[in-house]
Amino acid sequence: MLKRYEQRFPWTLDWNLLRTFMVVVDEGGITPAAHFLGLKQPTISAALKRLEDITGHVLVNRSPKHFSLTPWGRVLHAEASAIFGTVTQLPDLMSGLEEEVTGQIAIAVASHVVSPHLDGVLERFNARYPRASFTISTMDSAEVTARLQQNRVTFGVCLFQRPPDGLETRILYREYFGLFCGPPHRLFGRKDIDVSELRDENTVSFQTDELDGPLAGVAQMRRRLGMRSEPKGLSSSLHEVRRMIVANIGIGALPMHVVRRDVEAGLLWQVPPYTSLPAVDIHMLTNARRSMNRAEKALLAMLNAELDAVPLAERTYGA
Repeated sequence: MLKRYEQRFPWTLDWNLLRTFMVVVDEGGITPAAHFLGLKQPTISAALKRLEDITGHVLVNRSPKHFSLTPWGRVLHAEASAIFGTVTQLPDLMSGLEEEVTGQIAIAVASHVVSPHLDGVLERFNARYPRASFTISTMDSAEVTARLQQNRVTFGVCLFQRPPDGLETRILYREYFGLFCGPPHRLFGRKDIDVSELRDENTVSFQTDELDGPLAGVAQMRRRLGMRSEPKGLSSSLHEVRRMIVANIGIGALPMHVVRRDVEAGLLWQVPPYTSLPAVDIHMLTNARRSMNRAEKALLAMLNAELDAVPLAERTYGA
């Protein structure tokens, strides 16, 4: 069997072509990629053509009004993303050889992640290793998964319907969702609401709130109540879903423990049902292929120790 450095493809490949291909895909076309790189459009087109010649496959479907990846392009982009994620880590890994625990920790989280246990671990870690630094990015759950699969972050926190390929997952916490309306709504402040009064009500929701998605329990609850199946407002951000509820665009489901203070402040009002609420598991995701610096290893060790020591019942919020 040939050793990896004896194979011809890595030697004949111009690695700059991969970088150009990544920018073309991430920017959504040759023209925006040229603007981003400060190059002329024919230069980008020629680089893409060279890469296609080397790989022996058409990578991009392109026309003046259309841009998309072919199946070969999708495979190459996924692998190139992982390569770039690894290369990005190199300075951090080498600096992490110092005796003191240092390094950059990158975390990708869904917008409604609120966990006292996660916060407690971060507080203790920061006190113990003050030279470690953090980047925490908020995005939808699908993007969190993609960032992990591309090896671009230390770990992710999100929800999913099925475990993503190639990633290790643990339940970080469990939360319960209730339905809420805002101050202008006709049901606001009432304690005698019958569930029949929710029929045909406008709704707002998260983009993952579908019958076959990670928030399937919420979608099924709306369906049982006869609420309108097509949400009047959608967002991947909890703050924006909350904004739409307060503005009376529609009734929406929010995590009970997250909105407790808003309810106490008179900004939100819970409507039926009040029992048998849908439970949603929020997961911590990691990529075993990632080479971690000392700070990343130390934080994940503390997180896993917390999950081992604290039963899920104590990590269940808003029941």
